[in-house]
Amino acid sequence: MEAPGRGGWVDAHVHLSRWWPEVRRTGYRPDLDYSVQGLLAEMDRAGVDLALAVQLFQAPSEAEALGEGRGAHASSKGRLLPVATVDPTRGDEAVRASVEAMEREPKLVAVKLFPGYRPFYPHDGRLAPVYEFAHRRDLPVLIHQGDTLDGLGLLKFARPIEVDELAGAYRDVRFVLCHLGNPWIDEAAEVVYKNPNVYADTSGLLGPPSSPYFQRSTENARSLIERAVVACGMPERFLMGSDWPLEALSAAVDLVQKLDLTPEDRSAILGGNARRLFRLPRSRGRTE
Repeated sequence: MEAPGRGGWVDAHVHLSRWWPEVRRTGYRPDLDYSVQGLLAEMDRAGVDLALAVQLFQAPSEAEALGEGRGAHASSKGRLLPVATVDPTRGDEAVRASVEAMEREPKLVAVKLFPGYRPFYPHDGRLAPVYEFAHRRDLPVLIHQGDTLDGLGLLKFARPIEVDELAGAYRDVRFVLCHLGNPWIDEAAEVVYKNPNVYADTSGLLGPPSSPYFQRSTENARSLIERAVVACGMPERFLMGSDWPLEALSAAVDLVQKLDLTPEDRSAILGGNARRLFRLPRSRGRTE
């Protein structure tokens, strides 16, 4: 485990894609340097060593999304780790093609699904080949949970309770509830507590610093995270994430660093848990 108070953290949830919707409007600040180098510079300032770069369902095809992730991994010298996505609403043939493409990606560290943004439940039978692939490759599956940036998203598909059935059916696959299930955080905590193969990340819980109640919303988010961790009694199942460019990396790190938990548990959430879950290399010793 990294020493408490040191850097070398892992952000378990960022997005860097040319298909990101209107970054000037949706980024946490309008002048954000939305590039590999801009993200790496922000990672350095926040003490973040590695980040999972989640590809987007808005890409014309999963193959193009994978290519984008491959390029970010190469140009970042391995600090941005590719996470593929699959959209089952495109049909069984598209799912099979996506799995075949993912099989050829040796650097892949996880798969991300976007229920809510797309009209499907996590336990949709069309996703069976994806979960079988995740089992074969021993890759975690990240699942969008809760609120959507797109007002046309359907929240009924993105409730943590819908992952409970899935986690029971695929006990050998590890799942991550993104955004701590916000606003269903208590529900997410229960699903984590009940299922030994379910984790949660803290990404996307904060608005932009320019929002009028940013400080109060930060305090509220911190309280909600603490409540979830304490309710589960399992800090080893929680991961720090930002959802960059929606949230600043420094804000995501600070949110966890000030949790009323032991220094060891905060350090684990900031990086140690992600390194074990995604089988990542040890910290390079970066300081904050």
